[in-house]
Order: sequence, then structure tokens, then C-alpha cells
Amino acid sequence: MKHERFLADTRRTLGALLAVAFVAGTSAAFAQSMDKKPSTMPGMAAGAEKQGSNMHGSMMGMVKGMESTKMTGDPDQDFAAMMRVHHQGAIDMAQMQLKHGKDATMRSMAKGIIEAQQKEIKELDRWLAQRK
Repeated sequence: MKHERFLADTRRTLGALLAVAFVAGTSAAFAQSMDKKPSTMPGMAAGAEKQGSNMHGSMMGMVKGMESTKMTGDPDQDFAAMMRVHHQGAIDMAQMQLKHGKDATMRSMAKGIIEAQQKEIKELDRWLAQRK
């Protein structure tokens, strides 16, 4: 029973973190993809909806990856496996920002995210490899 509660709490916490990251980083793109309406925002390039839906697709791919990660019952192992998928999703979104984004602040943040998350993925991979 404790294991099931831990898994539920872990998924709920990670889900909340994902939601915050998603809303903070892609709220405009998400709103556009949900509305399915052409952009009326000044300065929005043609095809922005497609770019936004790609960002949303990237996020949904990360969520799908986290949902399909098999839980072992070991809180340390499960945390490392879930965070690895989560960090890769952040990298994917940041790479999309670099490909399509124009704002210097957001591009700089994306570069920092890629660097930090790649480092953490290497640490998680080393830890996971030692556990096999």
C-alpha cells in the first residue's frame, strides 16, 4: 500500500512540475494549439501555430514517455528513470526554442537548459548503469 501511495505521489508531483514548466514556457503556443485558431498576435510569423503544436507535441511526447516508464517499486530507481525522461523532454523543448524562437532571453535560457539537463542526464545514466 505504501508503494502504491509513493507511486501516486511521485506521479502527481512530477505532473505538477511538468504542468508548471509547460505553462511557463509555452503558454502562448499551448493556447494557440488548443484554440486551433490562426494567430492574431502582432508580429506572429505565418506557421506559428505549427511551431506551437510541435512544442505541444514535444511536451506530450515527454508525458507519454514518463507514463510508459515501468515502475520498479524502488523509489530511487523510479525517480532516476522518470527524471531522465523529464530532462530529455526539457532538452527537446529547448532545442525547438532554439530552432524557432527569436527572443534573445528565451534563446539564452534554452541554451542553459540544454547544458544543465544534458549534465544531469549523464549523472542519472551513470547512476542507473551502476544499479543494473
